[in-house]
Amino acid sequence: MSITTSGNTAAGPRRPPAGLDLTPFTFTRCCWVDAPPESVYPLVSDVSLIERWSPSAHAVRYGPGGGPWVGAWFSGRNRRDGREWVTRSEVVRADPGSAFAFVVGGAEQGIVRWDWAFCEQGAGSIVRQTWRLLRADPVLGDTPEDLHALRDHMAGSVEATLLSLAEWIGGRRSR
Repeated sequence: MSITTSGNTAAGPRRPPAGLDLTPFTFTRCCWVDAPPESVYPLVSDVSLIERWSPSAHAVRYGPGGGPWVGAWFSGRNRRDGREWVTRSEVVRADPGSAFAFVVGGAEQGIVRWDWAFCEQGAGSIVRQTWRLLRADPVLGDTPEDLHALRDHMAGSVEATLLSLAEWIGGRRSR
């Protein structure tokens, strides 16, 4: 398994950095897994499974009647630096065996977009995960430095998630 790359809570009122260029606040990580895309997609699109692999997300669930389709909403708990919070996200792409994406905060007012893509390679798949900041928001930090730290933290979390997913799939296939 290998990973490839591309790409503060102060007191008082908080304001996001004005006029901030969001271009640097995105990244993509990739990992090979020992399963075809049509087997990996249902694992990722069943958002309740993410807590098996992610070091920072847990208790992730679709709302009543929800599922892995465009327009479905889910919530989850996240952890970072000793803090915990709940997010609501909307599925914005659901192409079985190919791609799955959601936006934290919803398609219209979202803060962060997560994309997963699956491409067949040999007996397995390349799984690509992309994180992109859509807009600055005080909940993410007050300064460009805060946002860089968030991006770097999320990149590490994605790397851990992809490696854990690959190991989990490999362990299931060896049984």
